[in-house]
Amino acid sequence: MIAARDAMEAFSLSEEAEPMKIAMIQTSPTNGRVTENLKDAAALAANVDADLVVFPELFATGYLHASKEVAASLADDGSGETIAWAKALSKQLDAAICGGFIWKNGELIQNAAFLVDGDEVLDLYAKIHLFDREKVPFDQGEAPTRVVECRGARVGMMICYDWQFPEVARCLGLDGAQILLHPSNLVLPWAQDAMRTRCLENGVFAVTCNRVGSEQDLTFTGQSQITGRKGEVLARSPETGTDVQIVDIDPTHADDKQLTPNNHRFTDRRPELYGRVTRTS
Repeated sequence: MIAARDAMEAFSLSEEAEPMKIAMIQTSPTNGRVTENLKDAAALAANVDADLVVFPELFATGYLHASKEVAASLADDGSGETIAWAKALSKQLDAAICGGFIWKNGELIQNAAFLVDGDEVLDLYAKIHLFDREKVPFDQGEAPTRVVECRGARVGMMICYDWQFPEVARCLGLDGAQILLHPSNLVLPWAQDAMRTRCLENGVFAVTCNRVGSEQDLTFTGQSQITGRKGEVLARSPETGTDVQIVDIDPTHADDKQLTPNNHRFTDRRPELYGRVTRTS
């Protein structure tokens, strides 16, 4: 991990980044209908003018899958329908695209997120905290989160239930992230408020892009949210219905970690006293 005070210096953009226009697109996919869901998502994005567009978790496949075999039948190995769609949409909109998909990662079938800019896949992240019934069709991610440069900003991905673990956002913040990209399929009522705290703790922006609709006994909570570095809600979608929200931010504001002239979010930390956090029992 990059040391807190050195994290921003590891990237070349912190002093030069320009304001960034971010869009989040709240969708309502139909389970198993990949081509139809991608078409609907593209239609919602058709007139979006943004530098970065974020879609929900598993927005092309739907959420509940009865087995690993079912999930595998909808998976993309990085060269399939969903990633090809994201590259085409990126070029059409002249924007980077982030969203959730089922990743065939070698022999593993994973709930994952992609970040694409033009023909380049900037990052793929497999969810490291699987929620409830996700443990049936998906293999858990084992690689840590990472921060990449995207359109003049430093971004890192997390997925849905990762919100419950402050260590995820903290690691991304310590590694220099200015913006947390957070594709979600939320069914519990607390994540949006928790992300306000994650942003305040780390002095970062976040894009929690959720879905709406129902699958079996689950109803998704909508309320996709873009959160500012002080925990303020910059944009929020309704509880029901598809929606598009666009916000302008200055990513460089996330490089200021001072709370007061005498308090710094990261250098005031006492990691030598936090060993309990990493013990398993």
